[in-house]
Amino acid sequence: MTTTRTNSPAFGRNVALGGAFREFVRHPSPWIIGVLFVGALTARLIVGTWSWADALVPAVMLALFPLLEWIIHVFVLHWRPRRVVGLTVDPLLARKHRAHHTDPRDIPLDFIPAPVFVWLVPLLLAVTVFVAPRIELGLTFLTVITALGMIYEWTHFLIHTDYRPKTALYKSTWRHHRNHHYRNEHYWFTVTTSGTADRLLGTEPDPDSVAKSPTAKHLHGIEFSAGP
Repeated sequence: MTTTRTNSPAFGRNVALGGAFREFVRHPSPWIIGVLFVGALTARLIVGTWSWADALVPAVMLALFPLLEWIIHVFVLHWRPRRVVGLTVDPLLARKHRAHHTDPRDIPLDFIPAPVFVWLVPLLLAVTVFVAPRIELGLTFLTVITALGMIYEWTHFLIHTDYRPKTALYKSTWRHHRNHHYRNEHYWFTVTTSGTADRLLGTEPDPDSVAKSPTAKHLHGIEFSAGP
C-alpha cells in the first residue's frame, strides 16, 4: 500500500493550516467539488428569482447533513462484503474505507475516491434538474450540497493530519472522529460534527466506557489488500 505522508506539509511537528491546505489541494476531489460548487453558485446567481425557500433549503440541509453522514458511514462505508447470487458485493467506497481504517494517515485514502464522481456528479445534476420543483431551488440545493461536501473533505483530511486543534469546536470534532478510528469503529460515525446524529442514534458513548476494538484497523476482521 502506497502512502504520500512522507515529507508532506500535513505531517510532522508544528503543522500549520497553510501547509495542510497546500497538501489538500494536491488531490482531485477538492477540485472536482470546487468546480461543481463554483458552477452551481454562478448559475444560481444568473438565474436569480429568489424566494423564502432559498433560505429554507440550506437550513434544512444543514440540519440533516449529520444524519446523512451517519447513514453513509454506517451503511455504505462500513458495508460488509457479502455474497449475492454467487457474486461478492463489495463496492469501491467500502473497499477504500477499509483501507483508510488500516492506515488512517495514508493521505489519498482521506478523500472521496475520484471514480466515485463518475456517477455522483450526474446524480447530483439529475436531482438539480429533474427532482427539484424548480431549477432555482435545484441550483440552491447543488450549491449547498457541494459546499457541505467541501467542508466534509477538508474536515476529514485535517483530522488525519498532525494539525492540532486550536478551538473547542474543532477539538471536539477531532477527538470524536479519532475515537472512531483508534478506539472503536462501531461508534462516532459523524465527521464534521460531534454530539449530533451519533447522540440522537445512540452511537456516542462515553469513550472511557468503551473497550478498544481489535478490528478498528481491520473492519469486519478483513485484512486490507491492495486492489483497484
